[in-house]
Amino acid sequence: MITQRRRAGAASVALLLGGAGILLTAGPAQAAEVAYKTECIPPPISNLPPVQGTTQVEITAPATAKVGDEVEVVWKTTQAASKNPDVLDLAENTVLPTGTIKLGGGQSGDLKMAGERKNPPIKKNSPMILSDMKGKLKLTAAGEVTLTPDAYNINVNKPISTDTKCTPKEQVKAGATIKVTEGGGSSGGTGGTGGTGGTGGTGGTGGTSGGSTGGNAGGSTGGGDGKTDFPGKEVQTPYKCKTPIGDKEATSPVQINAKKDGASYGLTVQFKKAVMDSPADIPADSVKPSMEVELGGADKGTVHVEGPTNKEPIKSGDPMTIPDLTGTYKPGADGKSTLSPGVLTVKALGTTTTCTPAKSEVSLELDTSAQPGGAAGGSGSAGGSDAGGGTATGGGGSSSGGGLADTGADDNGALRALGLVAGTVILLGGAVFTFLPRRRGGLR
Repeated sequence: MITQRRRAGAASVALLLGGAGILLTAGPAQAAEVAYKTECIPPPISNLPPVQGTTQVEITAPATAKVGDEVEVVWKTTQAASKNPDVLDLAENTVLPTGTIKLGGGQSGDLKMAGERKNPPIKKNSPMILSDMKGKLKLTAAGEVTLTPDAYNINVNKPISTDTKCTPKEQVKAGATIKVTEGGGSSGGTGGTGGTGGTGGTGGTGGTSGGSTGGNAGGSTGGGDGKTDFPGKEVQTPYKCKTPIGDKEATSPVQINAKKDGASYGLTVQFKKAVMDSPADIPADSVKPSMEVELGGADKGTVHVEGPTNKEPIKSGDPMTIPDLTGTYKPGADGKSTLSPGVLTVKALGTTTTCTPAKSEVSLELDTSAQPGGAAGGSGSAGGSDAGGGTATGGGGSSSGGGLADTGADDNGALRALGLVAGTVILLGGAVFTFLPRRRGGLR
């Protein structure tokens, strides 16, 4: 049911004129609530089915404004369509909402909205409590502009980063209307500007600080224009891991960056999130990660990158992170070559965990020129890594993860396995570290 909640009184709303730094007085603020049927898709790792529910949203915006004004719009979620599932309690300040408002009438486009990672503790099977989302809208034409809430994303960053994506399943009525009159402001293009303080979807509902994945194209393309730094894009990489206590699955955001050095490229592979806290004390120099970056496009093979061992002990409860993995890529072909996250290996306390991507998206694309002894599917060296000698090897990269579904609630998730197996499982980036139970006062 859609109800009109309230209209504010004569109090004016102070609005920042974009680009000028001048406070304006617009018409009285208005707040209206709409409700709409919604389907929410839980993160694949949860192994939960889609949820059908009702979202209730209150949109606040000025009732009147002038062309050229930049106004603030506030999205208050009075009821999310899905509860916190009966899996685990959510800690304080771990939930980040992002969303989209559809513009109509005198102006079209999408207004991106973002909240803060600010929430009280949320118990299992309890209503989700989301912070207010805000966005700044530049008004470009006279007329009535309607604001209609649309899809939104809920990102939870602990114990691992997950996104719940919620979309309307019926036509939604406008939550607010701004009457825009001719004014002194300059007219720009249509559409809204981005919200404040968000991450990628949740990736967040990732938002994700999110994480910008999607598409098959990678990040910057290396060329002959004098550039030396080529940042890749963050890609969500689903891993299937072989661990000492069995098979586990996890998804991690990974980004591959390159820096040109002569005819070769120094690679840096970054895992973008510390996905959980350590449940046990870990000695220094006991965790060693490495990866085979998968080459595609013109070039073939893999490039070995490594990270350093942990220099300091990791105390129980401290954040777990994977350090940057580095190596050198020596191209073996002319043309556009792609780089994607490949097989990840983690050695810890005498155990080895191997994680293979179920699917691998391109993080970076480079314009390459073949070098003697380069990759190209051969066995030539690709140069040394900072941590101990990276090489490029042939064979077309890593194999498929063996049947892990791309998306959907039927994925076999690792979330329920965390801390529920006989030993302690530590999920670090895309890798699963296993530690046997404490016996005689120590880890073994």
